[in-house]
Amino acid sequence: MTTREGSLEAPKRYPIDWKNPDFYDETSLNQELERVFDICQGCRRCVNLCTAFPRLFDLIDDSATGELDSVNKTQFWEVVDRCYLCDMCFMTKCPYVPPHEWNIDFPHLMLRAKAVKYKYKGAGFRDRLLSNTDLMGKLATIPVVVQTVNAVNKTPITRKLMDGMLGIHADRKLPEYATKTFRSSAEPGPAFPVINGMRTPGKVAIYATCYINYNEPGIGHDLLKILEHNEIFTCLVEKEACCGMPKLELGDLEAVEKLKNENIPHLLKLAQEGYAILSAVPSCTLMYKQELPLLFPDDEAVHTVAAAMFDPFEYLVLRNQDNLLKKDFKKPLGTVAYHIPCHQRVQNIGKKTRDILQLIPETTINTVERCSGHDGTWGVKSEHFADSMKIGRPVFKQMAASDPNYISSDCAIAARHIEQGIGESKAEKLHPLTLLRIAYDADAEMQPTEDLKPIT
Repeated sequence: MTTREGSLEAPKRYPIDWKNPDFYDETSLNQELERVFDICQGCRRCVNLCTAFPRLFDLIDDSATGELDSVNKTQFWEVVDRCYLCDMCFMTKCPYVPPHEWNIDFPHLMLRAKAVKYKYKGAGFRDRLLSNTDLMGKLATIPVVVQTVNAVNKTPITRKLMDGMLGIHADRKLPEYATKTFRSSAEPGPAFPVINGMRTPGKVAIYATCYINYNEPGIGHDLLKILEHNEIFTCLVEKEACCGMPKLELGDLEAVEKLKNENIPHLLKLAQEGYAILSAVPSCTLMYKQELPLLFPDDEAVHTVAAAMFDPFEYLVLRNQDNLLKKDFKKPLGTVAYHIPCHQRVQNIGKKTRDILQLIPETTINTVERCSGHDGTWGVKSEHFADSMKIGRPVFKQMAASDPNYISSDCAIAARHIEQGIGESKAEKLHPLTLLRIAYDADAEMQPTEDLKPIT
């Protein structure tokens, strides 16, 4: 048997042949869309994952013949635009993924379609703006400007204008920009001796990410304090740009390559020197672990960096297996409603965040393993906001059901989306790294130190 249920082989993904001219051939693309959509409409197992599949099935069911052949190909884009590349259909539902002979990789087919659309039609101002996270962060965090941007994002009148003019939904709660970036204010511990484990390097380099650098630097500071408490030598990556995930979701693969060329040399140096590279945003970690290696399969530097890249809790679990993780927790957390984001699940690392938080005494972790429906920029857009809230409803309900003290997700954007969906609640929204730092009570034990310097 070759279905997922019968095969002993794990699902696999093939390199994305995006530099082949045929990749951008619209006739070839439409043929592949028809092939895959026809298989999907006969299966329909993914109908409850997102709105892309229900839209596909509605197009077919409402067509003249009730079959795919009577659906206008221009309507295929209605399916493509609803896919936000969460990868959950590939990971959890589809029985026809490789090595099955039908070779269905729905998310990467949607990526191809987005790349074709971008190549021939480009993108609107809003989508180009939202995908330039690094540039937006640099501009928005200029002194005085940052206060203005944060105020504008909270003002109902300006939000309605943004909705009408930019297509950013007026009701979507947007992240604030920090007055001090993470990279400008990071404070490390002393230069601890490097103690390697069987599974873990004993020194860490932090890839800050756009979000933590510009929006929630406190998450990065909490990670630093956790590493310091565990006496792990830590530095910042010398220079960094956006990981490229927003550009990938837009289909701008040439921009992804430019960002790869900007980031990889600095990360490669660290990987070759034996550092574990930690990124506290699952989408960024996934970009280096999976997407870049599939986009650049012959680039040895990319694969070297991928092997050195860790989710923070993945690293901490391995550190614990090496008997090098401190478990001198001082504060119980009570009940935590914890959400595993899609882009962490795709990394196939297991429930590592839950495993670490469960080590904390008098702490109950209620884990929700389902897509929240937000994505990076998808749920911000006016045309998708209602769908993002609809997709998230089961998550909102499950997260609130335990009457938790905290709601938490490794994806800070998903956590904000969940908080908005739950509404009034006694629960405080905190990142898992912040929860772990609270459990250690690291603030009470650690003295301020000199600013963390990038590795040179």
